[in-house]
Amino acid sequence: MRRRSLVCVFVLLVGSFAGITPASATAATQAEGCSFPVTMTDATGTEVTIEERPARVTTTNPSAAQTMWEIGGRPQVVGLTQYASYLDGAESRTNVSASFGVNVERVVSTNPDLVIAPNASAGDVTPLRQAGVTVYHLPAATTIEDIRAKTTTIGRLTGNCEGASEANAWMDANVDAVRQVTADVEDRPTALYPLGGGYVAAGNTFVTSLIELAGAENVAARNHTQYPQLSDEVILQLDPDVLFVTENTATVAETEPYASTTAGETNSTVAVQVRNINQPAPRSVVSFAHNATAQLYPDRYDADSYVPRSAVTKTSEPTPADHTPSTEQSTTDASGPGFTAVGALAALLTLVCIQQVRRRRP
Repeated sequence: MRRRSLVCVFVLLVGSFAGITPASATAATQAEGCSFPVTMTDATGTEVTIEERPARVTTTNPSAAQTMWEIGGRPQVVGLTQYASYLDGAESRTNVSASFGVNVERVVSTNPDLVIAPNASAGDVTPLRQAGVTVYHLPAATTIEDIRAKTTTIGRLTGNCEGASEANAWMDANVDAVRQVTADVEDRPTALYPLGGGYVAAGNTFVTSLIELAGAENVAARNHTQYPQLSDEVILQLDPDVLFVTENTATVAETEPYASTTAGETNSTVAVQVRNINQPAPRSVVSFAHNATAQLYPDRYDADSYVPRSAVTKTSEPTPADHTPSTEQSTTDASGPGFTAVGALAALLTLVCIQQVRRRRP
């Protein structure tokens, strides 16, 4: 242990004299704070041991990739899926996607020290382990607390504990700020998030947690869980005040049965990016919370409620580029109860991709 500490000091000194950024020594210092080997039990009940800080990490789901970017683990990522292509520098990583799920051979070809597999990749865990790859399977995240725990776990497994703590602090600060916007609102609009083909997001899902955070009630969560397929009759009975739409479902309010609901008749929609409502990770929470709340409560929301990363990061070194969510809105002809309905904002919600916690470069 003493020798390892001396090595860390040497790295810091050499880095400072060589003109290397402080981020260059972060891996060593974070590994000291997150000692290895580490053994943790994953969602399958399997004890996974990581002998040393993994230099090569492959993610089988975009939420894990996004989290690695947020906690300073970007330089470690060597493989990710096509749905994480929006991340800065993703094009230089191996795309491990298959027509459905991931391609086991592509994952193995990345020669990973660790594969991080979120719940959506459950079917890939066994084949990857049979191929001799070390896999940690994360449980489903259905609440903000779950996302916080998942971020902490990924940070511990990859030696980015400090970065995980900072990412969680940033997320928590913005969650608290957004909740204050609607803290005293009693009559909250009912909402629905259609997925197509009658499928909707209901109770016990990450989506419902986000909708509630933004100050609305997911009406489908009253009597349904997960992602059920509802009949037209049931959707009409639910009669949401507002529909959450993405770039993939922008015109759903114009189609039946949604067109005959209060939301459809008043053209009341909240437009968000699909990756923010579908990917349970810190940046998604922050971006969704501010954008959705601004659209639901334009008279209450103040852009100054956004808490930049620099305000919660306990370091004097550069922090990731802040991504203040856009709150610019365009209103439609009608309003739902307690809010102004807005049109599609997908283009306005595009965010500059997060850089790594310590300005690392791959």
